Parts: sequence; structure tokens; C-alpha cells
Amino acid sequence: MSIHDHNRRAWDALVRQRQRFTRPARDEDFTDPLKAVDAAGWLGSSIAGRSVLCLAAGGGRQSALYAAAGALVTVVDISPAMLAIDRQVANQRGLNVQTIEASMDDLAGLADGSFEIVIQPVSTCYVPNILKVYREVARVTAPGGIYVSQHKQPTSLQADVKPSIRGYELIVPYYSREPLPPVEGSPHREPGTLEFLHVWQDLLGGMCRAGFWIEDLNEPLHAEADTAPGKFGHRSQFVAPYVRVKAIRRATLPTDVQPVNKLWTP
Repeated sequence: MSIHDHNRRAWDALVRQRQRFTRPARDEDFTDPLKAVDAAGWLGSSIAGRSVLCLAAGGGRQSALYAAAGALVTVVDISPAMLAIDRQVANQRGLNVQTIEASMDDLAGLADGSFEIVIQPVSTCYVPNILKVYREVARVTAPGGIYVSQHKQPTSLQADVKPSIRGYELIVPYYSREPLPPVEGSPHREPGTLEFLHVWQDLLGGMCRAGFWIEDLNEPLHAEADTAPGKFGHRSQFVAPYVRVKAIRRATLPTDVQPVNKLWTP
């Protein structure tokens, strides 16, 4: 079974289990839908009428909130069960959302430069080669368009999910190109999926080499004091789980994008 097929089936199973990332947007999020998805204000005061691609973002949250904020939304996801939630939420709330089943690293069904904004929540960890994703995103984003993506930090994927007497130890080699070890009961990983660690050279450098300028970056704060060891908030005091990046698509794209170190190519 290919990696794509494995993760498609895994996410379909997570939908049946009502895993946390398969739950649609809450009613209160629609009071101010743009703020709910863009607390940093990276997209400005209004996205009404703008073409938005929600990439690898099924599950009835991203697409519904951007559509409620007035955007023309297309959502792409590898999981048909996740996309079914998007269609259900759109129908219930009277929103216009187009759904496409595809992998984030193969957007052949989308035209060049067809989106002003591309939104990608945490998902690049599910493909072995992030450079393919960036090439496709750069192709379908209009010049000057905005690409907002969120990624699992490499150290978070290296670190054990439970602390030892020395804390959260690094148990995965930084330059590993193999799928991460299976995990159960982790608030930082999705059980049953195949995940891959991407080094900073590829996470940020690869984005630049694909045709983007990085304009801003933040690390969403999830650290919580007085929480039990092993809990999400406790681990986040020592290992930041995510990074969010705002990038601008350059006017012209490079003709060829290669990894800096070919030994790292999956």
C-alpha cells in the first residue's frame, strides 16, 4: 500500500472515531469567522470575494469559516470522509464550498495561478517530500498571493511523547527520512497515520526555493503551567509543537527546485 493510500484510509478511520481534528467548526466560531482562523491578522480586515484554497484541510472547519467570511473556497483533502464533513457543514450553513479529493503534492486538477490565498493547516508531515508540496502550491498561487501554512516542528516529532526522568528525550534522528515510529495516546501525533520529519532547511528553505518570500512566522503558544507530565500543555513548555508561516508568492517561479542535500531526498 502506498503512503498516500495508507494515510487516506487512516484519516477515514479517524473520522469514524471522531478524532479531534475531524470535528467541524463550532457555532461560536461563526460570530467572527475570519478572526477564528486568522487571529494574527495576516489576511487583512476582509477576504470577501477572494479565491481561497484550503489545502489538506478537510473536516468542516477551515473551509466553512473562510466561506462564512465571504471567500470563494475550494478545499482539497486526501480523505473522502473528511471532505464529506465539509459538504455537510456547507449544506447546513448555506455556504458555497467546492471539494476536491487529491493529495497535497499533486494538484494537477487545479489551474496555474488560480488562488489569491492558500491556507494549509498542519499536514505536510504526512508526505515524505515537502518540496513537491511547495512546488504545487507555488504553481496554483497567483503572483503576490498569500500562502499561510502550519507545520509540526522537527524537534516535536523527534521527542518522545512521554517524559523520562530527564525530560522529553529525542528518540528520532533529525535526518531520518523513514516514517516515524507508531504511536498511541499522543496529543501531538495522529495514531494510524504515517508521518515524516522535515528539517528546517526543507521547511523554510524549500518554501523559498519553490518561489515564495517568507514575510512572517510565529509559534502558536500551547505551553500550560501546572499540567501533568505527558499532557499536551506540559510537553509544550519544553517542545514547541507547531510553527506558522506567512509567505508571499514571487512574481516569477524558479525553473527547477532541488533539495540542497540530495542525500535527504526521499
